Amino acid sequence: MTAIILTAPATEPVSLSEAKAHLKIDTGDEDILVQSLLTAARLHVETITSRVVITQTWRITLDHWPVRNILELPIGPVQSVDAIRIYDDDDITMTMDPSRYLVDVGSVPARIAMRGFENWPDPGRILNGIEIDITAGYGLTASDVPEPLRHSILMLASHWFENREPLMGTGGQLPVPAAVSALIAPYQTVRL
Repeated sequence: MTAIILTAPATEPVSLSEAKAHLKIDTGDEDILVQSLLTAARLHVETITSRVVITQTWRITLDHWPVRNILELPIGPVQSVDAIRIYDDDDITMTMDPSRYLVDVGSVPARIAMRGFENWPDPGRILNGIEIDITAGYGLTASDVPEPLRHSILMLASHWFENREPLMGTGGQLPVPAAVSALIAPYQTVRL
């Protein structure tokens, strides 16, 4: 399963002015750096939580359907499943009628299943024969994003601003402040 971003978020969940106020920066000299750190911090939080915070569109590709006929989507929170396309052996697509499948956006992770006892149509193409386009995120504006996630992004960007030299932790990874990890922990999906 591969997830590809189709439409990036139109805005960041933490504004440049919020970050500059937090960092007590009065000039525009560091604006490009601070903005890039905000984007990097958002991407880090999204990667750790498997959740996108501002509305984005994604394409999920699969080689085959899961055995149980219930597909768990790797990205959330899902707002909508916009299209499911299946490729035949000649690379011709069939877009599935939405009335044939159920979408459960209330579960974490969100799920898709065929209605009734039907099986999913098999793709004819052996690789990436299934495409699912989704819209995901908490909403279009920063106010739609849960405050702990916004604050973790602000704290992480601030940490990186203050510590510009790479700091190596155990295992060769850069350490993330414990407070940031604590803020995002409730949003991480635990798999058994």
